Amino acid sequence: MPFIARMLTARPPLNPAAAAAPARARHATIPPEMSCPCFCPRHPRRTGASAPASALLPLGDAWAGVCLAQPGNPLEPGDACLSLCNLGYARQTCARFPAGTEADAVRFAIAREDGHSLRIQFVLERGHHPLDNGQIEYLFEEDAFQPPLPPTAFAAQARAYAASYLRRKRNSAGSG
Repeated sequence: MPFIARMLTARPPLNPAAAAAPARARHATIPPEMSCPCFCPRHPRRTGASAPASALLPLGDAWAGVCLAQPGNPLEPGDACLSLCNLGYARQTCARFPAGTEADAVRFAIAREDGHSLRIQFVLERGHHPLDNGQIEYLFEEDAFQPPLPPTAFAAQARAYAASYLRRKRNSAGSG
């Protein structure tokens, strides 16, 4: 089964052979921000004045949520860990990050908006190199992805990214 199919349907398997394999080279024009593939965002969190602007964060805002790195043991990370969850590449620094997980970061970018939907480009990375990529479609009226995404951390991140984008767009339209 292709890696992206596994990512969309379930947590990536703990497969040391696949994790040790070099990433396939691919090119994509996607911002450099990313989040941890084990992070399941639940709600935006307030940030202090010293925090980076929300548009610079991988999911468009700082999010609070749950770490799903250890099956059957979800954890709500404390403030010290949330930067790893929101910013990705926690493989070497987070004690909960599973060694055999293939991707260590997820990037999102808006590929197209047509007034009815968002086409969101995503890239799954390992060690700062593309592992897999694709596009998903978010339909405004249905408030859903097409095709539907199963309830995974990836789906929660895609929903958080879409919500942050739409919030920024509403806020900029209201101030202009």
